Amino acid sequence: MLVLLAGIFVVHIATVIMLFVSTIANVWLASSTADASVGLWKNCTNVSCSDSLSYASEGALKTVQAFMILSIIFCVIALLVFVFQLFTMEKGNRFFLSGATTLVCWLCILVGVSIYTSRYANHDGTLYHHGYSYILAWICFCFSFIIGVVYLVLRKK
Repeated sequence: MLVLLAGIFVVHIATVIMLFVSTIANVWLASSTADASVGLWKNCTNVSCSDSLSYASEGALKTVQAFMILSIIFCVIALLVFVFQLFTMEKGNRFFLSGATTLVCWLCILVGVSIYTSRYANHDGTLYHHGYSYILAWICFCFSFIIGVVYLVLRKK
């Protein structure tokens, strides 16, 4: 049981770190021909980054930014709740609050990345492909679902 709890804790910390990296890094779309990338916050080339995203004023991008930030917040809250429940909860109880908070994080990732996929990932032409930030966000989506379900099933022994 201790090994399972430690494993879930490590995967949860890894998910928090990957969520931070995927939200902060500006490589949601990467150029196939030049050293350029597009992220949630900036447009970067091999020389410098600029705040001039061509679609920065669109509400969809602001929604993606908001949901990715919310997913980080809920993931960190779920981790803190898990640690709190680990030391204060009675034996035999389940980690319902941790699981529910992690599934809210999962839902925020789902909404944010799905909106980005439908609006921006199918970039005009074939000059861009998915960057590592975009792929990390989908990996966090999978991990947060698995962690949330395991928290809901897990009992403290």
